[in-house]
Amino acid sequence: MPRGFPVSWWNNVRRTLGQARLDRHEIAGSLGDLGTFLPLLVGMASQNGLDFAASLFFAGLFNVVTGLVFAVPMAVQPMKAIAAVALTEGLTAPEILAAGITVSAVVFLLGVTGLIDWVGRVVPKSVVRGLQLALGLSLLMKGLQMVAGTGGAVGLDSWITGALATLVVLALFFSRRVPAALVLFGAGVVLAILREPTVVDQLGLGISLPAWSPPAWEDFVSAFPKAALPQIPLTMLNSVVAVCALSGDLFPDRAVPARRVAISVGIMNLVAGWFGGMPMCHGAGGIAGQYRFGARTNGSILFLGGVKMVVAVVFGASLMALCKAFPASLLGVMLAFSGMELALVTRDQTRRPDAFAMILTAGACLALNSVAMGFVLGFLMVQVLRLPLFRVDEA
Repeated sequence: MPRGFPVSWWNNVRRTLGQARLDRHEIAGSLGDLGTFLPLLVGMASQNGLDFAASLFFAGLFNVVTGLVFAVPMAVQPMKAIAAVALTEGLTAPEILAAGITVSAVVFLLGVTGLIDWVGRVVPKSVVRGLQLALGLSLLMKGLQMVAGTGGAVGLDSWITGALATLVVLALFFSRRVPAALVLFGAGVVLAILREPTVVDQLGLGISLPAWSPPAWEDFVSAFPKAALPQIPLTMLNSVVAVCALSGDLFPDRAVPARRVAISVGIMNLVAGWFGGMPMCHGAGGIAGQYRFGARTNGSILFLGGVKMVVAVVFGASLMALCKAFPASLLGVMLAFSGMELALVTRDQTRRPDAFAMILTAGACLALNSVAMGFVLGFLMVQVLRLPLFRVDEA
């Protein structure tokens, strides 16, 4: 062992690996977060030009790293606010990367300094829920527009295709064995090949690794108010605070500390963002989904990460052709249901003042077409509602 090697970290990895288990339940559980992962990744790859192979590779790499560090099935998902803004406002791929790097730099700094807990208390949960509601509805509307934009009622990519896909999702909605997103993704691949048989010729086997592709300074400037600013509070609360709380509920003996989760989120994009990897985070919804499908240890995450990396390295850039041919009707349905899942988490705002601030935040985001302005207005509204003069009936 080389001098200076962090012995305590190595011992932690050994202990974590010792708790990993791999059986059919863990393998099934590894698919639990694909309902969010696939639609957003495929959407950004086909609509915004994000590098599908690089994103898949780094998602797999950090699945593996996460599985070595945490003994729970810690999900690696796209940053939802950035993905929603990218898909609805047409961000460029460099802008998407810049937003992810910016968010991760902030979250990493908060994790290293220990300020992440303080910030989680300062940002009102009702405002974060308002952002999630607005972004969820934006994805829902984008998905419906994509289905409607296919331009016909009959065909491999049509309204009927979208309707059938909706029925598949509803039929598998409560299934613990078959993820609907995986079924639609497989159907989309088949339909893409049937619509454009040349896609098969463009798929090629070979070693392909991510390449250095840093965003420019202008990308950071333009992406900050549109995508990075609304993602920061979401990441802090949903990807750090909520993840730690849920891990404590599901795995009381393996609860993860907030600082380690924040540092993990920061490192992921401070590395992947310079090589074309999509903005990634951990997510409470991802953990819940993987747990629901059977994952109980980090073995599920290690397995999923290995599969992602192999697929990305073997097929590489040729996967982009498949993404571009992916039927818009199926992608629209996947995005629509992802949006509804994101919006559904706002149901916990039952107090009237909280619901009031949440709805104002969401309405401002959608009406002004600015998530940043929605966040600011919602935050100010919460402060006003806390004043004795403006207290409202909580019934």
